[in-house]
Amino acid sequence: MVDGHARGSLPGEPHEISDLPSRGRVSCTGFIESVTYPPASEQAQFTAIVVENIIHGGVAASPARLRVVWLGRRKVPGLEPGAKLHFEGMVTERDGLPTMFNPRYEILTRQER
Repeated sequence: MVDGHARGSLPGEPHEISDLPSRGRVSCTGFIESVTYPPASEQAQFTAIVVENIIHGGVAASPARLRVVWLGRRKVPGLEPGAKLHFEGMVTERDGLPTMFNPRYEILTRQER
């Protein structure tokens, strides 16, 4: 606790993906693990799965994940697997996974290919 507030609950204080609340406004940083492009026959929405750290090789426990969805978009330039981003927005739980719709974001780094 910090000044009577739980860790990550102060306005503007970043959350770890593993410590996201089930509802509320949050900011967090993570790496895009995967993206989903919808077929032309479905509603336009670009979806990315974000994790705290990318594990290269080896076996690791399943990391905490955040689903990020941009409604009305089929692609978001610069958002690709390996990119590190900072997100801000409202989080809610959908299908057992923390989900953020149309967040503000900043690309921090991109993985070189």
